[in-house]
Amino acid sequence: MLKFRESYLQELLRRTGGGVGHGSAGSAPDLSHVPAMQRSRFFEHIALTSLLHIDMSKTATGTSTPSAIEFNSFAPVVGINFGNSYASIAVLGKDGNAECIANEDGERQIACAISFHGEETYIGNQAKAQLVKNSANTITNFRNLLGLSYSSIPPLSSPPTSAPIIQHPDRPDVPAYRVSVLEPAPSPLKSNVNTPAATPRSEPVQTTRVLTPADAATIFLKSLLTSAEAFLGKKVEAAVLTVPAWMSPAQRAALASAAKDAGIPVTQLLEEVAAVASTTSHSTWTDGTEIGADRSQLVVDVGATSSSISLLSVRQGLSYVIASSTIPQGANAIDDKLIKHFAADFTKKTKIPLQVAPAAGVADQRAEARLRLAIEHTKRTISASPGAATCSVESLKDGVDYTGSINRMRFDMVAAPVYSAIASAVVELLASAGVDSKEVGEIVYVGGTGSLPGLDERVQVSAGFEEGEVVTPFSRGIVQGGGIGDPTTILARGSAIQAAMLAGLPAGTEEDKELHDVILGEKGEQVRKVKATTRTVGVLFPVAEDADVDAQTRELGGVFVPVVQKETALPTRRIVQVEVALPAEGEKRVCLEVWEVKEGIRIEKIKAEPTTPIDDDDEEEEEEEEEVKHKVISKEILLGALQIAAKGAKKAVVQVQMIVGIEGEVDVEVKEVGEGAGEPQRVHVPAP
Repeated sequence: MLKFRESYLQELLRRTGGGVGHGSAGSAPDLSHVPAMQRSRFFEHIALTSLLHIDMSKTATGTSTPSAIEFNSFAPVVGINFGNSYASIAVLGKDGNAECIANEDGERQIACAISFHGEETYIGNQAKAQLVKNSANTITNFRNLLGLSYSSIPPLSSPPTSAPIIQHPDRPDVPAYRVSVLEPAPSPLKSNVNTPAATPRSEPVQTTRVLTPADAATIFLKSLLTSAEAFLGKKVEAAVLTVPAWMSPAQRAALASAAKDAGIPVTQLLEEVAAVASTTSHSTWTDGTEIGADRSQLVVDVGATSSSISLLSVRQGLSYVIASSTIPQGANAIDDKLIKHFAADFTKKTKIPLQVAPAAGVADQRAEARLRLAIEHTKRTISASPGAATCSVESLKDGVDYTGSINRMRFDMVAAPVYSAIASAVVELLASAGVDSKEVGEIVYVGGTGSLPGLDERVQVSAGFEEGEVVTPFSRGIVQGGGIGDPTTILARGSAIQAAMLAGLPAGTEEDKELHDVILGEKGEQVRKVKATTRTVGVLFPVAEDADVDAQTRELGGVFVPVVQKETALPTRRIVQVEVALPAEGEKRVCLEVWEVKEGIRIEKIKAEPTTPIDDDDEEEEEEEEEVKHKVISKEILLGALQIAAKGAKKAVVQVQMIVGIEGEVDVEVKEVGEGAGEPQRVHVPAP
């Protein structure tokens, strides 16, 4: 058998079990689900990360093993999702599952905001509430400014709703914020007259403070660390932080520096889509479900100002991005439309003019801030209940209270333009990747807006996902009530899982140090660049000409068993076992062919049954054609043929092992399973 050229990726996969997946032993595979894509045989892709998505609960033999970390208590590792609008913290529970924790104020979704009011400093949702009357001293949206120069920040299209960004007075081309604070009372004044005691200064002193985005991030991250250590009751020893894929190296370095200044022991900065893959590859996500180990996964991440769409290939726990895109539409656009709806309703009821998004004056600005705080509850209610949700604000404007309501249908109509933009981005991404919607097995939503059922419905309808063909958190019922599919917790939990994986890596020997360097050091970039198959390679078991088989099998000339699916990162090894019927007479042999197949989608148009008119006056509706998609495969390249002598009388269990090297070379080994089995037969196909 061909020996693979040793590389960092191969060493990583060998030691972790990654890329070594197995089919179901002792049972025939399901031949009805065959994904499709028409492209060249091999194409280079960029892996999400080296170890990030390897299911560490499975070994190369496919059996469960204890994790490297014993979860007899909360492990001293955390995952932090540090977004531009909200952040969350996750820890590893006693059972080894990741869970989001609350800060001292009971918040699991912590607003990324810092506010200074007198001598007090508010962080989180308390700081966000200061936007109503203390916006000039409240800092928000500072994460995205990390590592940027002042001159590179685009100008705002509307007046700022928080502390404005200024040029740092002492550091050229550095963005900053200027806030007013009260310093504690200084030392007592020295008396100029002969008095027995100095005159005390009892009042604090009003002054200004200049903070850079890095300073704000450090203050905020330190509060998250304090909350995590208070929950754990011990020092945090390792942490993984999420970063968006678009962040530049300079911005990532600035984020890492801010975290270090906050005292957070950062092990790794994990891209957000990688954190999703880490969560959805964990046993808590897949156990007891119909989600396959090999699937295409669509990730819809709706942020505050933009939305990212990613198409992932998940193969036995190892994932990488096939295609991705970003659009400048997000949750803020929905908020703008929603507060305009309630502002118009307020004006209609009270005859008091109210202009928001953008606001016309100070009174309107404060009213807008109050509405933005109130609709957070409205959106959570809409996502959790099919009924109506209220929006209540005390003294919205001119001392007049306001209470309005909106049902889910009306809400979806208000948010329809944003839903449509996201759904169109999904359609365009699938088209650019050459992937049909029928090939996507799972959709995952990220972000608070991802909890809205209307978004899921619009994406599925627009992209042509057939009901029952794709799995979503909504179809599984795991979105609400703190379920594992809650879009607001997926990133933090994935980061915590990743932190535990990294903490469980062996250490001590030179080989271990080299592995750490491969994953976390400068050599990690080499590991992330891998090649992947873009066609499925499998084995074909011929059938008799008079056999009673379906049209697809008859066209192929046999039963095709996929072994290495398309979009599988290389190098890889797969093993499947198939039960084969033996001829009643003659020599007991099993013959098979190794094929690379071309896959596609066949569209069949079926006329729907005409509707019967209820009344005589009703006209009979014309027959409409419905499109039904079928996955089809066709033989493309014959790679080899093998035959083995079978010992069974009526049937034989045949094991097929296929190894595809990093350059595309293929090694196939076939043998019968059981006592008295003969020698395995092998075939080698050189790289193209």
